[in-house]
Amino acid sequence: MSKLTLERAKELLKKHTTEEHLFTHAAAVSAAMGAMAEHFGEDKEHWEAIGYLHDVDYEKFPDEHCHHVRELLEPEGVEQEEIETIISHGYGITTDEIEPVSNCAKSLFAVDELTGIVYAYGLMRPEGMDGMALKSLKKKFKDKRFAAKCNREIIQRGIEMLGMEAGEVMQCCIDGMQAHKEELGFH
Repeated sequence: MSKLTLERAKELLKKHTTEEHLFTHAAAVSAAMGAMAEHFGEDKEHWEAIGYLHDVDYEKFPDEHCHHVRELLEPEGVEQEEIETIISHGYGITTDEIEPVSNCAKSLFAVDELTGIVYAYGLMRPEGMDGMALKSLKKKFKDKRFAAKCNREIIQRGIEMLGMEAGEVMQCCIDGMQAHKEELGFH
């Protein structure tokens, strides 16, 4: 078994997912995870791969999300640590099986919902992701009506787990998603 690559993560997600918005979300989380990896001085592509594959069981099992990750990924030779990192992003939400303890797992927990707010804000801006300011994003984050489905409590919990400032995590999301703006449908 070898470390999950982004190419392999994309192959595996295609096997279990058909909905376009889930691929966009996968790309957004992957981009944010790459920026988080750079922040921690970790393996960027590996973190991007984990971010890309994090919702592998969501389309088939929306009501049992994170409960079927193991059965889908073990036969594919994905490493236990990677499977557990993916499962842990549902900790206290859909499962209590695995707590996020590594920086990678905590980052995934924090950016999963946060990318939704960044993406929604990018969609409403004429310039898309270009020049998005942290200060403006923070205002959108505080407005509970904006991207209302994105759970701010979960994001806060993830940021606290990381022991980082909210602005640092938000800036990582902005930076990562700006770097992948074409893949996310921004021009």
